[in-house]
Amino acid sequence: MKRQGIGLADVLTYAALTLAAIVFLAPVLWMLITAVKPPGEWLNTPPILIPSEIHWQNFTDALFKWGGAKGLCDSLIVASLSTLLSLLLGVPAAYAIGRFNTGGNNLSFTVLSILFMPPVAVAIPMYLFWSALGLLDSYTALILQYTVFNVPFISWVLKSFFEDIPREMEDSAMVNGATRWRAFWEIAVPLARPAILAVALLAFIFSWNEFFFALILTRAHVTTLPFILPVLMEGHDILWGDIAAIATLGAIPVVVLAFALQKYLVRGLSFGTIRE
Repeated sequence: MKRQGIGLADVLTYAALTLAAIVFLAPVLWMLITAVKPPGEWLNTPPILIPSEIHWQNFTDALFKWGGAKGLCDSLIVASLSTLLSLLLGVPAAYAIGRFNTGGNNLSFTVLSILFMPPVAVAIPMYLFWSALGLLDSYTALILQYTVFNVPFISWVLKSFFEDIPREMEDSAMVNGATRWRAFWEIAVPLARPAILAVALLAFIFSWNEFFFALILTRAHVTTLPFILPVLMEGHDILWGDIAAIATLGAIPVVVLAFALQKYLVRGLSFGTIRE
């Protein structure tokens, strides 16, 4: 067979992809470079692309001087427990809505409408609510607050996945003596596992990066990683190296999780999109 050459369309496609990669990766690369720059090279004109030395003190200051280590720990606790609780509530809710149309056609849209609401709209009521319960500056307040926004997202996304799972598979199991709960847990959940892992990662990222409620509901006992960054921007000096170091440390867990679950992401986010 005669091998076909690369056409103009292929060249333009590769060029567009290369340009997109540069645009998206350039800020990440600049963050990594700034994280290891000495203080005198943060704001040079023209910018210094290769630091004169690797200044690891930015990372030690970020971890121990500015509380980055505690921020990582608190963010991990809040994001992990919030994601777990959101899955425990959101997956059965999505199954009930998708399989049995629980609440009719309006319930699914009502659940989705919670995501339309900007967080600032409920900032004062939520502050007063958690204050009245004595839970300000606590893990409980942040975990439950993030769960309130994660559960509608998980329910809405997974609803369509459960709708696409053949009902006959569960009916067959129930004919053979399985309960509805066992059919859900042993048949529906394993079949939807890629989608569940995909939305779990997205819910974790939301909880990990969320700043607004962390700022409103916490003080000193709980300090998630995004809450620490504004501390480095106060006064006359902005500690760009320490900020970049904290941002780098904060990105590592999410990147590791994304790579670990990457085989589920494409399957999970595409599952249910093709219908006959």
